[in-house]
Amino acid sequence: MSMRLPQNVMICEVAPRDGFQAEKTFIPTGLKIEIIRALAETGVRQIEVTSFVHPKAIPQLKDAEEVVRAVEDLKHITLRALVPNVKGAQRAIDSGIKKLKLMLSATDSHSLSNANCTVKEAMDAQEAIVEYAQNNGTEVSGSISVAFGCPYEGRVPVEKLLQIISRYRSMGIREVSLADTTGMANPMQMHQTLKTILDSFSDMTYSMHLHNTRGMAFANALVALEHGVTHFDASIAGLGGCPYAPGATGNIATEDLVHAFEEMGVSTGIDVDALLLVAEKTKSILGHDGGSFLLQAGPCSRLHEKPTGQHKQG
Repeated sequence: MSMRLPQNVMICEVAPRDGFQAEKTFIPTGLKIEIIRALAETGVRQIEVTSFVHPKAIPQLKDAEEVVRAVEDLKHITLRALVPNVKGAQRAIDSGIKKLKLMLSATDSHSLSNANCTVKEAMDAQEAIVEYAQNNGTEVSGSISVAFGCPYEGRVPVEKLLQIISRYRSMGIREVSLADTTGMANPMQMHQTLKTILDSFSDMTYSMHLHNTRGMAFANALVALEHGVTHFDASIAGLGGCPYAPGATGNIATEDLVHAFEEMGVSTGIDVDALLLVAEKTKSILGHDGGSFLLQAGPCSRLHEKPTGQHKQG
């Protein structure tokens, strides 16, 4: 059996935003900067460094400007930031961010909890964000949270996703993140959804943002890979979570995704050993990980000495 897989993929590291925002204890700004700089040395080409939300909404990210300005010299890295509104976009661009990611839910129930507005209201408000970014020479990508399953409404009809993608396309956006925020997707659903989306909007770039809540993140990533998707979000040490998705756990661990892709001959450009060192350090700082197989077992290349005194019995 042969698998048709791309030769290269691009992985965006999202721990400094998605991973850290889930931490209740404030991570000192200096440590955030140190971790981002360490990630930049692993071969990662894109990092979602923070979110420009109101400090009262996510106190953990109240130092967004300080973090971005401290790492803007990393010219070989695309620094991306999540923005919820025009004010956030202004703050991000003024700080030096060159790529914005929009925030949007696929269902009204999740959107009302997460953004205090309906999906339509959120998309209407995004028009001003996109216009502001375009006028300031800043790239914008779209996103669809709970794209495969909402904790309040269940499975999301693919027709809803098509409507959102069509609206994004009309705004001039050509990259959309499909987020399994709740970890409710399964490989067959992923196959059917991507086939429909790609048949309808083949000229768009799609990225996968997969949470490993029910242990199916890599299986879903593999299906996406077979459909030609080459952009993935991941978080070192499997950190992350959504406060408006009950029971949600972290993202697929970057080290797990990189290791698996590289083992299959799909190049990520990332040094898995260097990445593991950053993941291990981050875990020691936070006191926990979010679920990482490689932090427990190490890469396949890490062999062990044979037990001494081995003898065949009988």
